[in-house]
Amino acid sequence: MKRNEPNWLGLSGGGELSPSETQGSAGAPCTGLDRWLAQRLMATTGNPPFTLTLWNGETVYRPETSPVANVILRDRRALLGLIFSPHFYFGDAYSTGRIEVEGDLIECLKAAYRALEAKMPPGSIGREIRNWMHRPRGTGLRSARRNIQHHYDLGNNFYRLWLDEKLVYTCAYYDPPQATLEQAQVAKMNHVCRKLELKPGQEVVEAGCGWGTLALHMARHYGVRVWAFNISSEQIRYAREQAKTQGLDDRVEFIEDDYRNISGQCDAFVSVGMLEHVGPDHYESLGALIRRTLKFGGRGLIHSIGRNRPEPNNPWIERRIFPGSRPPSLSEMTNMFEPYSFSILDVENLRLHYERTCDDWLKRFEQVSDQVEQMYDKAFVRAWQLYLAGSVAAFSTGSLQLFQVVFAHAQDNSVPLTRRHVYTDS
Repeated sequence: MKRNEPNWLGLSGGGELSPSETQGSAGAPCTGLDRWLAQRLMATTGNPPFTLTLWNGETVYRPETSPVANVILRDRRALLGLIFSPHFYFGDAYSTGRIEVEGDLIECLKAAYRALEAKMPPGSIGREIRNWMHRPRGTGLRSARRNIQHHYDLGNNFYRLWLDEKLVYTCAYYDPPQATLEQAQVAKMNHVCRKLELKPGQEVVEAGCGWGTLALHMARHYGVRVWAFNISSEQIRYAREQAKTQGLDDRVEFIEDDYRNISGQCDAFVSVGMLEHVGPDHYESLGALIRRTLKFGGRGLIHSIGRNRPEPNNPWIERRIFPGSRPPSLSEMTNMFEPYSFSILDVENLRLHYERTCDDWLKRFEQVSDQVEQMYDKAFVRAWQLYLAGSVAAFSTGSLQLFQVVFAHAQDNSVPLTRRHVYTDS
């Protein structure tokens, strides 16, 4: 069913520009104040290496180096929005067609990230003001369900169009480097399972199971029993169907419930791609839950998008794409482990693997963009293109990281002496 509501994404300006709006903006005169504001905008964002063109066709900023792209503002409203909040308004204006990018969108975004990082280093007043203005939504029980439904319940048919055939929506692992997306997702699941040292007959709890692919993979290939939790109705329904179809419903139970309601004990606790939605205020209570759940001698693994230092997510991504999301720094993640004397056994950063994963997703998404537009609308398509391109740029420039952290109880001396088990088939 096509979503015709112009505010499907919650865009402050509604849907994409109508032909009359575009025609009315093109060629409209620019004042001296418009030019001054545009030049101030570029200065306050670090003078990124792309040209800036106003709605009358006048280029008001040229970088000293060769430009990577030309950014076009279609009307004065776009300019004023960027002046007020460039980190947030760019996404809305791009989605609705008030901003166009001529050239490589990913390279343009990389240039913008690098320029902003240099202009607003950690601890700067501008960065602190931005972080204060764009605090993420809450992640309590009620808010968490709304946040997850906003993104993951868009419909399985939507995600089937451009994810891999197993519907894995987390960072792939490109080993060997020439692997396809499908091969890399299987390699990622095996990478996780080896780190957990899974053995037949063990019991595993997975918090935030997506469409169930990892749970089913663990049961089929490692002989474990899995209890997998998720609050996305669309994903749980699909996962249960897959378990039945694959004859694994006696070994994998998919539970539509919040991770906070996990009980019982397990030999392995794994969470892939959920921590970003938990929120730092809840990390210590998550650690307490894992302490109660993970048997002595068991292994835990947390896989999460992260940052090099504590700060909020990109405000447009947090508001329009992933409500309530906040990728943690490693120091924030340790609030799950330190109060309960967990020993961290291994930390791996898969940042460049996620850059390539997002690039593969973007290429596939663009191949089916016409079908997505029929399901939703053009503003939705442009928003998701920007989200995926921005993710490629963020992982490429180091604005985002991807952490895998393996841990165990402190007095457990059964931990392996080397990492050989991770890189050899058992």
